Amino acid sequence: MTEPIFDKSEQLKQVQQGILPGETIIAVYDCIGAGTGFLGITNLRVVIQDKSFVGKRTAITSVPYKNIRSVSFLSNKSWAGQFFSSSSIAVNVADTTYEADFRGMDKAHHVHTVILEHIT
Repeated sequence: MTEPIFDKSEQLKQVQQGILPGETIIAVYDCIGAGTGFLGITNLRVVIQDKSFVGKRTAITSVPYKNIRSVSFLSNKSWAGQFFSSSSIAVNVADTTYEADFRGMDKAHHVHTVILEHIT
């Protein structure tokens, strides 16, 4: 079994606490900016730490791949359409879109690829 990729051990531990039988963690990446604390990907779902709730509350949200409608790279106009140079993605689930900003485009590309492989 391959060891998961992660940025911060405490974030990996949070995801490990909720792992189901037969589930494996692929990666847990720290996110920058407001709202999202980290984004984890497993063989079954996407795990998002959402810190945008009122009253300084935090949620750990699990989104099964089958519920994801789309995954997108987010790009500034100045990048002239070079979406694979983006370090941000958006995951659309029903009427909610989760945005995640990563340190480095390789992490965004990895998350995008894994989600795309599971939803197509």
